[in-house]
Parts: sequence; structure tokens; C-alpha cells
Amino acid sequence: MGVELHIEELVLHGFAAHDRHRIAAAMEVELTRLLSAEMKQGSLAKAAEIGNLNAGAIEVKAGSRPQDAGTQIARAVFRGLWQQSRLPVASSNRGGKGDARP
Repeated sequence: MGVELHIEELVLHGFAAHDRHRIAAAMEVELTRLLSAEMKQGSLAKAAEIGNLNAGAIEVKAGSRPQDAGTQIARAVFRGLWQQSRLPVASSNRGGKGDARP
């Protein structure tokens, strides 16, 4: 079983343009981790197509690394995917540092 996630456009305000690749790479790593954990639990059995997703706002502390911002953005996207598609969420990731669940 596999998951295909295509993000056509990611709009970020307040970030330096030269940080975009580090933000994107960190976001990809974290989304892969989160989605892989759900797949291992069998929680992604339901197919979903979402045309537009507003993951909401995140607050990044001043001086944070672009990688930290990418990780936070990925968690917000994951949370938005979960909420919009109503995917069942595995309990194995609950309560941990950086929990991505609503």
C-alpha cells in the first residue's frame, strides 16, 4: 500500500526566499514520517482526494531554523488532511513531542 501526496503550491508568508528548499525538505521528511506511521497502523485504508487544503496558521519562534518551520508546517498539513478526510488516526503517535493531532 502506498500514499501519493502532491502539493502543487505552498504559500508561505514571512519566510526568506532562500530558505524555501530547506523548509520544503524538512516538510517532506516529517510528512513522510507521519503518513508512514499511519500506514503501519492500517489507518490509511480510506482513499481521499482533497482539492484544496487550508492548514491554518502556525507560529514559528524568531530565530528558528528553516527545518523547524518545515516540520511545523508538515504537522499542520497532516492535521488538516486528517480533519478534512476524516482518516482514522493511529494512537501510537499520541502524546509525543510535536504531536500532530488536533
